Amino acid sequence: MLHALVTVVQEAAANEAAGSSIGLIGAGLAIGGAVLGAGLGIGPIGSAAAQGIARQPEASAQIQAAAIIFAALVEGAALFGLGLVFLLF
Repeated sequence: MLHALVTVVQEAAANEAAGSSIGLIGAGLAIGGAVLGAGLGIGPIGSAAAQGIARQPEASAQIQAAAIIFAALVEGAALFGLGLVFLLF
């Protein structure tokens, strides 16, 4: 489904007769999906980190470091989506 959305956005951007409004809607949907996915990914990471620290307070430094790394990786995927939107338009 995402591939179909990207294809529609690319075709709209390439076709000057269709106007740029459909392309802008597609770009908004694309970055919205990327941000939504990042939010859904970071939420469980924070929840698991909080539960892990509550269960083992002595390992809080290791749990916190791992959670920050995983959250940064998920956020990188959202930034990749933002870069893709900028490349399309």
